[in-house]
Amino acid sequence: MKKAVRALVFDWGDTVMRDYGQAGVMADWPQVALIAGAKEALSALGAKYRCVIATSADYSDVHAMRRALRRVDVEKYFDDFFASAGLGYKKPDPRFFEAVAQALGVETSACVMIGNSYEKDIVGAKKAGMTTILLDEKNACKNAPDADFVIGNMYDLIKILGNNEE
Repeated sequence: MKKAVRALVFDWGDTVMRDYGQAGVMADWPQVALIAGAKEALSALGAKYRCVIATSADYSDVHAMRRALRRVDVEKYFDDFFASAGLGYKKPDPRFFEAVAQALGVETSACVMIGNSYEKDIVGAKKAGMTTILLDEKNACKNAPDADFVIGNMYDLIKILGNNEE
């Protein structure tokens, strides 16, 4: 990747933390877990980029999201937290991604969206002008034209972004 990246925008459920599909607020679930390689990727990339989470989760607001991230000791890697309720838009609406970039004070072209849902995370982000990285752990997405990169695990994120020169 050759362009200057200022912010990494992470989806939350099944991108940073495992979504077990339970009802209610994730922070209150009996079990929470990180996606394999997420902590390592955040640790490696957090000093170089502004890392944020942007979610359309129905049950959790920013406060609840932060509580869940604290349970797996990764809240410290994030500079900002965005939920659809506070932005006024939900994924995949491109205005969701534009609102995140605006809140960060950067152009959408300076953001990389990392998410596990092609339709929700990638399509709208690409329409908004972001670089996109699809996390496809199960190699299930055979056609992803709006994804600039498709990775099978979070360790691959370090390979793509770790050597990016600004």
